[in-house]
Amino acid sequence: MSKSANIKRLLCPQNIAVVGGAEAAEVIRQSRKTGFQGELWAVNARRNEIEGLKCFASVNDLPTAPDAAFVAIPREPAISVIKDLQKMGAGGVICYASGFSETSDGQDYHTNLMSSVGDLALVGPNCYGILNYLDGAALWPDHHGGQHVDKGVAIITQSGNIGISLTMQERSLPIAYMISVGNQAVLSMPDYIDALCDDDRVTAIGLHMEGVDDIPGFCGAVDKARTKGIPVIALKSGGSDIGAEIALSHTSTLAGSDELYTALFQRIGVARVRTLSEMIETLKLLHVAGPLSGNNIASLSCSGGDAALIADFGSQLGLKFNPIPDVQSSQLQKQLGEKVSISNPFDYHTYIWGDIEEKTNCFTRVMQGGYDISLLVLDYPRGSLSEAHEWDIALDAMIAAQKNSGHQAAVLATLPENLPAKARSTLIRNNVVPLQGVEDGLKAISSAAWIATRWKDIANNNVCSRVGICSEVEGEVVLLDEALAKLRLKEYGFIVPESETVAISEAGFTAEQIGFPVVVKAVSADLAHKTEVGGVALNLQSAKEVTCAAERMAHLSDKVLVENMVKDVVAEVIIGVTRDPQFGLSLVVGSGGVWVELMQDSIALLLPVSRHDLHAALKKLKLYKLLNGYRGQGAGDIDTLIDTILLVADFARHNENKLVEMDLNPVMVLPKGKGVVIADAMIRMVSEERVN
Repeated sequence: MSKSANIKRLLCPQNIAVVGGAEAAEVIRQSRKTGFQGELWAVNARRNEIEGLKCFASVNDLPTAPDAAFVAIPREPAISVIKDLQKMGAGGVICYASGFSETSDGQDYHTNLMSSVGDLALVGPNCYGILNYLDGAALWPDHHGGQHVDKGVAIITQSGNIGISLTMQERSLPIAYMISVGNQAVLSMPDYIDALCDDDRVTAIGLHMEGVDDIPGFCGAVDKARTKGIPVIALKSGGSDIGAEIALSHTSTLAGSDELYTALFQRIGVARVRTLSEMIETLKLLHVAGPLSGNNIASLSCSGGDAALIADFGSQLGLKFNPIPDVQSSQLQKQLGEKVSISNPFDYHTYIWGDIEEKTNCFTRVMQGGYDISLLVLDYPRGSLSEAHEWDIALDAMIAAQKNSGHQAAVLATLPENLPAKARSTLIRNNVVPLQGVEDGLKAISSAAWIATRWKDIANNNVCSRVGICSEVEGEVVLLDEALAKLRLKEYGFIVPESETVAISEAGFTAEQIGFPVVVKAVSADLAHKTEVGGVALNLQSAKEVTCAAERMAHLSDKVLVENMVKDVVAEVIIGVTRDPQFGLSLVVGSGGVWVELMQDSIALLLPVSRHDLHAALKKLKLYKLLNGYRGQGAGDIDTLIDTILLVADFARHNENKLVEMDLNPVMVLPKGKGVVIADAMIRMVSEERVN
C-alpha cells in the first residue's frame, strides 16, 4: 500500500499490535479504557502474557499484518522490528524510542531507521503516539483525559507532554485526535493534516509546533483543509530572529524566522494563537460554529462592568460593535423601560432576571440585528454556594434566541472557572458556543472571523496560497556599493535620483551640474551603514558645502556619490529582501529612514505576493496614516509604491539564485500621482563576475 493509505490505517486501525513491556501494557490498558473494539495483540519474547493477552514471540508470528503497531523497545531492536513490520505489510507504527537524530550519537540509528521504513506510516521516533477518541484507539503509553466523541477537533503537537495536558483540559473541547509527532522522521505535519482532512468527523485542526521542514507540503495540506472547510490554527513556539546574527542590513533584523512564520500563516489562512488556553477556546468555537461570517458582534450582560470589559478588549482586537438597529432598539426600549439604555454592548439590567419568556424575547431581539455572533456574558455561582436555576434560565433563553433569530450565539464567562461543565455540555449540544475567559473568548472570535475573511480573499482576489522556495546561491557573495546597486536597479526599471560618482575634488563642480540641493555620500563596498560613520550629508545648497562635506568623507573613500536630493516627500519607506534557510527570499516593508529601529513598524511578506496582499499589508502599518494623508496633509502615491514593491519582488525572483539581501531605505514616497524614488540602496549578491 502507499504511505497515504497506510496513514489512514494507522489513524483508524482495526487491529493493534504492541511490542515491549511496561509501555506496551499501558497502551493495552488505555485502548480498553477508550473503548477500542478491534483486536489487540501483545508481542514480547520474554513474557507469556501482558494484561491478559497471550504474547507472541515476534511480530512475524502475528495472525496478520497489523494496521497499527506501538513499538516501545530500545532503538536498535526497534529498528529491526520496524523492518519486519514493513516487510509483512503493516500499516503504520509508533516508534516510542528516543536516541535518533535528536541526540549526538543517534544519526546512524536514524539512517538505519529510514532505510527500514519503506511505505510504513511511521510516527516519531521519540514520541508518545496517537489518541483516536472517535474509534477508541489509544496508541499512547500514559494517562490522558479525553473521552469518546462522535466528532471533534484534531490536535497535532511536537510535545507529548503538552498533548497530555491538552487532553486534561476542563473546557469541554471535544478532541477527535491527539497526535504527538516527535522527530517527524517519516510523517510530518503536512502528512497528518492531509490524512485528517479525509475524515469527515474532524471539525478543525490545531497545531502546536516549533517549525515546519516541508513548507510547500505544508501549504498544500492547508489548501486541502480549506477546500474541505476545515479551519487550521497554530501555536508556534521557539521563535528566534535568525537574521539578527547578520547586521549588514535593517531587513535582516526585521525579518526573523518567527516573523516569516507569521507571514506564512497569513498567506495560507492559518490563524495564529499565542497560548494554550487561546488555542482551546478558538478550536472550541470553530468546532461549534465554524469560521464566522464577520467580526460584528453583540454583547449582552446584566452588568455595566461586564459590558465595559467586553467593549474595551473587543475594541483592542478590532471587533465591531455595531449599534442595535432602530426596529429592535425600539422593541427593547418598550420591553425594558426607559431606565435601560439601548446600546451595544448592551447592559439589559436585572429587571427580567429569572423570567424565561422575557429573557428569550430580549435576547432574540438583539440577535435579530444580524450580528455575526452574539455573546451573553454569564458567570455562574460556585455550585457549593447557590442553586443556579436562574442562571440556567439565562442559558436556555440564549439557546432559544439562537433558534428564533437564526444567528449564532455564544455564552461567555468572564473567568474560565465560572462556566460549569453541565452548562458547557448543554450549550454545545445546542450548537451555542461556550467561551471561558474574556481575553481568550474574544480572541477566539477574532480568529474565527479572520479565517473566513482570509478564505474569501484567497478565493476571490487571486491571492497566492503557496510559497515559492528558491534554491541556495552559489559563489562568492559581495556587497555592491550604492552607485553600482542603483545602476542595477535603474536598469531594471526603478526610479533613482539623478547622480554621478566622482572623485572628492570634483564633487563641488558635479553638484553645480546636477543642481541644488544635493546629497553627498561616500562610495565603498565596505560601507553598509554610511549614516552611522558620517558617510552621508544631506540638503547641501552650494558647491562650497559639497566640497567640505566630501572632504570630511575622505577617510571613508576616495570617491563620493553626488545626487539630486528628493523633495516634497510624504513618507519614507523601507523595502527589503532577505533570504531565509527555510523560506528562501521574502519581502519586508515598513517605516523607513531614521524610523526603522525606533518605530519597529514593519511587516514580512513571502514570495510570490499579490497586489491585494500588499495593499492589505500596508494598511496594517502605522506608516499608512501618513501615506493616506494624515491630519489634512496630502496623500502619498500608494499605487506607485505598490508597483515598486511588486517590482522589487520581481527583481528578487529574477535574481533568486544570486540575490542574498537587498535594503532599499529610504524609499521616498511622493504626493499622489508623483511617483516613488529609491534614495538609497544596499544589495548583497554573488560577485560581479556572476552578476554580469
